[in-house]
Amino acid sequence: MEEINEEQKNIRELQGELREKIEAIDLECEQLREETMMVRQQSANTQIRLAILKARQNHDFAQASHLTSTL
Repeated sequence: MEEINEEQKNIRELQGELREKIEAIDLECEQLREETMMVRQQSANTQIRLAILKARQNHDFAQASHLTSTL
């Protein structure tokens, strides 16, 4: 009986440790999602800036103005 109690105690401890690890992984996943969204937004803004430069280079100032307003 004492062996069973000890095993149950060990199982509960392991379950607690696993819960903590899962929570840490969930937190890291959320942080990575946020970082990914930031990188995507920065990339989109960079593409718009490049399009603005290209429009200016081609003397398409209306397009450059429109793109500038989207930033």
